[in-house]
Amino acid sequence: MSAQLKRISHYFKYRLLTGALFFLLAAVLFGLLYSHVKPEVFNVELLSVADRTIRSPVTIEDEVRTEKEKARAAAEIEDAFAYREEAANNQVLLIDSLFDLLRESNKKIQSASGEKQPLVQKELDSLKKKLSGNDPVRFTSFIKDEDLLVLLLATEKEIEQVRKVVTGRVELSLQKRIREEEVPGVQQEIERSILLSNLSGKLNQAAADIGRYAIVPNELYDEELTRTRKLEAMEKVEPVKILQGQVIVQEGHLVDRETYRQLELAGVLNNEASKRPLFGLAIFIATIVIMLYYYFRHSTHQEEKKNDYLLMTLVIFIFSLTIMKIAEVLLKENNSEVLYIVPAAFASMLLCVLVNERLAMLIAIVLSACGSILFNEGASSTLNVEMALYILFSSLAGILFLKGQGTKHILQAGLFVSLVNVCMVLFLKTVSNGQFAEEEYMYISLFACISGLSSAVLTIGVLPFFDAGFGLLSSVKLIELSSPNHPLLRKMLVETPGTYHHSIMVANLSEAACEAIGANGLLARVGCYYHDVGKMKHPQFFIENQMNGRNPHDDLPPEVSKDIIISHVKDGVDILIKHELPKEIIDIAKQHHGTTLMKYFYFNAKKTSDEVVESEYRYSGPKPQTREIAVINIADSVEAAVRSMKQPTKQAIENLIEQIVQDRLNDGQFNECDITLKELQIVKRTLAESLNGIFHSRIEYPEFNKKAK
Repeated sequence: MSAQLKRISHYFKYRLLTGALFFLLAAVLFGLLYSHVKPEVFNVELLSVADRTIRSPVTIEDEVRTEKEKARAAAEIEDAFAYREEAANNQVLLIDSLFDLLRESNKKIQSASGEKQPLVQKELDSLKKKLSGNDPVRFTSFIKDEDLLVLLLATEKEIEQVRKVVTGRVELSLQKRIREEEVPGVQQEIERSILLSNLSGKLNQAAADIGRYAIVPNELYDEELTRTRKLEAMEKVEPVKILQGQVIVQEGHLVDRETYRQLELAGVLNNEASKRPLFGLAIFIATIVIMLYYYFRHSTHQEEKKNDYLLMTLVIFIFSLTIMKIAEVLLKENNSEVLYIVPAAFASMLLCVLVNERLAMLIAIVLSACGSILFNEGASSTLNVEMALYILFSSLAGILFLKGQGTKHILQAGLFVSLVNVCMVLFLKTVSNGQFAEEEYMYISLFACISGLSSAVLTIGVLPFFDAGFGLLSSVKLIELSSPNHPLLRKMLVETPGTYHHSIMVANLSEAACEAIGANGLLARVGCYYHDVGKMKHPQFFIENQMNGRNPHDDLPPEVSKDIIISHVKDGVDILIKHELPKEIIDIAKQHHGTTLMKYFYFNAKKTSDEVVESEYRYSGPKPQTREIAVINIADSVEAAVRSMKQPTKQAIENLIEQIVQDRLNDGQFNECDITLKELQIVKRTLAESLNGIFHSRIEYPEFNKKAK
């Protein structure tokens, strides 16, 4: 129960510390970036006189003026009219129908006997009813009863003559486009034309009235087309914008309603709109915190080390951002081009060396985004994309060069970063049509070079402080520990040369196998150098140090021998702790045998007694907790076994490796680490290739005949 409470307490402490670190990061970011997004506001009253010239801090669309421009563009579009050919055809058919009815009525009247007056009146009424239709007012306003009577009493020849004159003139007039307002003029023209024809007096007037009646508009207003054209004109109107830096009101000018509205729109008045950039900054900071949290939440770092790595990352990130802030404050007022001197790649290079390139790339992206805000022209400016690209490419160059390289290459990485920096600044200044003299380009390139070199120098300078302050096992520390001049390694070489050689062989095998599966090969190599230091306490009891061929275990009972062999693990841990070696190296010494069974002594003991307890002949463990230690566990046994083989052929080596790995799996030795079966296959193949390269077949040279010699 107490162990569970301890784990719960540790969990809450971890969460609390993590939350505090992220809160600190958010607070520092807000403090450093706030002044660069905080909009400048003015206390301006409506209808007052401006005491300063106010410019727009942003480019923003003025929707009110845009709508006015659209309305003006729509008003300039004239009404659309469409020609209706069917209107002209209908009028011609109407006139034909009128004369057909007149001719029928005329025939009835002419053929009637006796008094014709009643019949004429009857036909007149019938004719008017048929012709007036749905528009009796218009019909009677043009064609009078006198006109119809003249035609009813005319001869068939006269009616036909009137018909030809009227239809001819109507067809000719309606061929032209006639709008509503043009109808009276066309009616006068057709009336004048008919009156000048060779018809008799009364027929002439009747024909003129019918001609005027036939004229109607044939080009009518098209509402849909008009609306479409107005919409097209409105869509072509470009949005009216208040441009960044544009003067909204001059000093000493009156702030009228329109000016006040524009000031409000630009967000320079003390209103809610001025808080939007701060809200945006909060979103930006939250995004950074979420990204970093997600990375550390799913990282492969040991749980007890995650907070250390997080704290170290935040210190490096904030330190780098602070350097940029200081450079921005000190240098920007003199010349903005001097800002290219900032050590942009420092944070990414340092994290690449101390942690890994994934975290370094994440910080490179975040730093470049922060730089775009930090190096802008203030709240009235947009993001500085040039500096963002410069920081990003500079950081990526350092990461790419240092990936897989030792710390001794940091200075060379700085030179590579300088080259990339120069290329980037030349690109940025030429693509933006910068008007610089050759001398200015030279200065900019010099600043870029200094940036790369200063990044390397800073990385080298602060690296020891982070190693010591956070107790990290960096590649620098590992390389120092791998030196043959280390006191422990020198002592091992003198007192236990066989163990020293064995450790070197295991180190070579383990490093190759770890790198094949993506584990830390350098850690595995250095750990192997120290994994058997405990054998220095009783060197003669280990076969690789028995130079004279005598094995002291032959004179000892199995239970004593196994205690001596098992003790080398504890003795090694004590020695490593005494010499203050890193925890990772101590863990390798403690776990490299896991809880494996010493079969030789166990089965010897069983020959003399059936009451032997198997657990007493197992190493105390724990089992391997990491992939690197699992690989060392295999490589240690494989190297010793292959070395004892009389004829280590390729097939024999592969069979031996397969047997050892399968035995470890069956014994559950890899149950507590995250190595996969696929990775074990790669380890087996890599070990076989390495051992075949060491124990390859050799040419047998013939012996010289001593007498001949």
